[in-house]
Amino acid sequence: MLDNTSKVETPEGIELPLEVAGLVPRTMAYLIDWLIFIAVYILLSLALTPFGNFGRGLFLILFFLLYWLYPIFFEVFRNGQTPGKKSLGLKVVHQDGTPVSLSASFVRNLLLIADFLPFFYTAGFISMLFNHNFKRLGDLAAGTLVIYTQKDSQEDPIPQVKPKAPAVTLNLEEQRSILSLAERHQQLSQARQQELSDLLPEQLFPAKTNNGNSNNSRLKQLHAFANWLRGH
Repeated sequence: MLDNTSKVETPEGIELPLEVAGLVPRTMAYLIDWLIFIAVYILLSLALTPFGNFGRGLFLILFFLLYWLYPIFFEVFRNGQTPGKKSLGLKVVHQDGTPVSLSASFVRNLLLIADFLPFFYTAGFISMLFNHNFKRLGDLAAGTLVIYTQKDSQEDPIPQVKPKAPAVTLNLEEQRSILSLAERHQQLSQARQQELSDLLPEQLFPAKTNNGNSNNSRLKQLHAFANWLRGH
């Protein structure tokens, strides 16, 4: 299965998932940045042309600085986001999830020239297609990733049920399943919640719940386990 999640392990042994941006959103962000760049280019040209040779010389200097410093400035000082990336909820980080540094941003943007070869970023596209983290050549050299920013959580809270420890030891996947089901209880129908709860080990539930006719009781126990796992 295709998976655009890159997992980073912290020094404390906690795995943090980073949702890596693919080829299409990155291309769209790049095109938005280019439209902004072209608009600024036209404005500078119109503003400096009346000044003759001095204006043309100043234009060339400003064009050079704008071309190279535009992405570096935004990536380093604006949370890893150029206007194009920000509009699509993307940002540049180190592959360990930390904010991108000046040196890393400089390297990844300097190698845009290599990504462009032989024409229209062919090398960069091919590199992204054959890399599971969608890294272009600049990302490979700089050790960076383009990821989706973490959005404010809008998920429904876990139902307020008295916390209860499960009767059996749960592995990490089972804990995640219980939490996920509880957090989405208002987004799923009763039948769907019951169907998902049936995938969990039967040892979690007392015999009377397994054999009885109260599915609500079974889900209520799951909510109690979820509150316990959350430390409520």
